[in-house]
Amino acid sequence: MGIDVSSIKADFPIFDRQINGKPIVYLDSGATSQKPNAVLDAMDNYYRNHSASVNRGAYTLAAEANDLVDEARQLVADFIGAPNTHEVIFTKNATEAANLFAHSWGRSNLSQGDVVVITEMEHHANIVPWHMLVESNGIELRWIPITDSGELDLSELDVLLDGAKLVSVTAMSNVLGTMNPIRRIADAAHAAGAIMMTDGSQYVPHVPTNVTEMGVDAMIFTGHKMLGPTGVGVFWGTTELLEAMPPFLGGGDMIMQVTKEGFTTNALPHKFEAGTPMVAEIIGLGAAIKYLNNIGMEQVREHEVALTAYALRSLNERFGDDITIHGPSEPASRGGALSMAYKEVHPHDLSQVLDQANVCVRAGHHCAKPLMQVMGVNSTARASLYIYNDEADIDALADALESADDIFGMGF
Repeated sequence: MGIDVSSIKADFPIFDRQINGKPIVYLDSGATSQKPNAVLDAMDNYYRNHSASVNRGAYTLAAEANDLVDEARQLVADFIGAPNTHEVIFTKNATEAANLFAHSWGRSNLSQGDVVVITEMEHHANIVPWHMLVESNGIELRWIPITDSGELDLSELDVLLDGAKLVSVTAMSNVLGTMNPIRRIADAAHAAGAIMMTDGSQYVPHVPTNVTEMGVDAMIFTGHKMLGPTGVGVFWGTTELLEAMPPFLGGGDMIMQVTKEGFTTNALPHKFEAGTPMVAEIIGLGAAIKYLNNIGMEQVREHEVALTAYALRSLNERFGDDITIHGPSEPASRGGALSMAYKEVHPHDLSQVLDQANVCVRAGHHCAKPLMQVMGVNSTARASLYIYNDEADIDALADALESADDIFGMGF
């Protein structure tokens, strides 16, 4: 049974708003998702009724705040199939999580000539930290190429993995929607003696996730793409990996002891959570996970596959060769990120035309400039789908695309 989009949309106050008398058609969840009342209420409840610093006080308010954060950590662990809650490290976003890994594990374990393997479809958050280690540690960065259909070309994977110490691959492309075979790559990485990290920022909000079944050693993702607030992300790593990593930031709460001579680190997860955490945001992320659990992640995925199939079919039938939708053509092998080119209209101009109809899409390089270079474009216009979208939103997108012809004098 499919999800009831109309009842879901009613849970999101942003959709009560109209701009210039028109409802909002939000198709930019790949950048950030909207937030349901359940998330907003949970954060408001913390500030109104339980506001206190965590891990520091023995009084009632502090104990309540501790319990709320602990509950959220358990929710995250269960949501991604993590064996232990102490393996869940809260960061401010996925970018900080990637940098935590690169500058803690990477700087300690990678030296001149060591190989890190990534792909041509990575977000800058999974590229730039490794470029920084090229400069500071002299590592070698290798790239898994993509095919013309926007999928990974794994034909030379064994060659690319020869001598590698780390493989770091997105689970789902934020541009192409491509879902990568993470288990296959992880198994190959381990066979080559490397460890495996995956960027789950686009994957975790949309697909049932189990890090053990994926076979990875570490994963990063962010809260604001999965109905949670901005300012909170997650780094997950195996206990063995985290125990061996040095701390990333120094300060309060990440220590067990501090003397004039030095310090010792706290137990996991506090070892990597220096300072006062983003308590309200962590609680908001927990509420977002509860909301998604109530829907069911299998239903979330089924809805997205069906809606992506409708979008691909209806847009291609309506516009034919005038539209290009990058990425795999099979809905079951991709997510709902639809990066488009429409006739000769520049993506930024196209997004402004769509905005006149209150259709919100993203235009730009999507923090994936190396991928743009491989694709031979400077930017794309991207519509990205989520649980509060339905076929009517796709129809509104198509109607707004047609208006570009009138505005740019392209009615031919």
